[in-house]
Amino acid sequence: MKVGIVREVAEGERRVGLVPETVGRLVKDGFEVVVESGAGRDYNLDENYEDAGATVVEGAEDVYGGADIVVKVQSPTEEEIGHLREGQVLICFLNGPQEPELVEKLADAGVTVFSNEAVPRTSAAQAMDALSSMGSIAGYKCALIASDTLGKYVPMLSTAAGTTKAANVMVFGVAVAGLQAMAIMNRLGGEVFAYDIRPETKEQAQSLGATFIDSDDEKEDEEEDGFEEYEPTGWRKLMTSLGFYSYAEPPRDQYIVEDEEDEEDDSAEEDEEWSQEKLDEDQKLIRERMREMDIVITTALVPGRKAPQLVDKDMVERMKPGSVIVDLAAESGGNCELTEAGETVEHEGVRIVGPVNLPSTMPIHASQLYSRNMYNLIGHITEDEAEDKDEKDLRLNLDFEDEIISETCIAHGGEIRHEPTWEALQEAG
Repeated sequence: MKVGIVREVAEGERRVGLVPETVGRLVKDGFEVVVESGAGRDYNLDENYEDAGATVVEGAEDVYGGADIVVKVQSPTEEEIGHLREGQVLICFLNGPQEPELVEKLADAGVTVFSNEAVPRTSAAQAMDALSSMGSIAGYKCALIASDTLGKYVPMLSTAAGTTKAANVMVFGVAVAGLQAMAIMNRLGGEVFAYDIRPETKEQAQSLGATFIDSDDEKEDEEEDGFEEYEPTGWRKLMTSLGFYSYAEPPRDQYIVEDEEDEEDDSAEEDEEWSQEKLDEDQKLIRERMREMDIVITTALVPGRKAPQLVDKDMVERMKPGSVIVDLAAESGGNCELTEAGETVEHEGVRIVGPVNLPSTMPIHASQLYSRNMYNLIGHITEDEAEDKDEKDLRLNLDFEDEIISETCIAHGGEIRHEPTWEALQEAG
């Protein structure tokens, strides 16, 4: 079985599907590997691939013509689709719901397509989760961009001329990218704050030194049982002062506790009302806190959908002149209302940076991590059918009862298997 690696043709893309280190492991496992010359750019040379056991060819046509599995980073162009053949496997980043016509063309060509955005977020699939690997790099880079764009120190520094205050940093989204951004900003010495709509992420943010924004934390502390502390009044206060401390206890009929059964009857409705009330209170608190922030990093992304808007124009205008917003979701519409993908916008003294394809700005480590994810995915969709342990007979093993294969394979046998992509195609069509 042959695995093919082509040179990425998308503008600005500097990553490669597989690096020599991983190619060596595939060759050892019994795969043949064919690589287009120059695929590894200037950091994974042709001779490095040859030393790892790969065959280097001059053009992409030779790779597509001979490979059973083609590994790419970006989705294929129209020309590249023309090189693919029926029964061939393509693995790449292919956001199906946003590119349904492209998926349809691949399905019509009979190509079996695995999309990295569709890898399930399970422990079993973690080693194949390229989206998380790239998210970690993007979060790291966001923190560096914000620090470089801000016109002052991030840490508190004491100098002969006085002491500078640490920058206040807000990170929206406590997932892989957001957590990485928090970690880097904390190491740089910033005062880090975090917010996510999911309350279960609070401990994760706190573990990295961030203060989680929660409206509940702003309320006055109450006793664990929910009652205010009883203070005796009138004649009970007099009796207590004379040493009759039993009167310091509240009378038994002062509080009436509802039956548990009555509480359960209203629990669903109360939870729904509380949730919306809680969100409204959180949003109000965030708007107030925006005045204090020097840096805001937004990382909320939902694969296959437009990025949710978290920062509107009014929130930007609340920030201090010289503040910076770095919007990781710029390519998907942006978490900030004023974001423009690939541009830096200034609004009332606040700079909004909309970087694109951040993992490609760190191609060496990004390619290494991506390559390891692809190695694990290739191993998951193939098996050795040789009866002799000293021989290799590698074949595709597309078991659609397997959760990873079922969810990641978005096209097979001429059909689109991915429901969100299919629905997007119907809406477009």
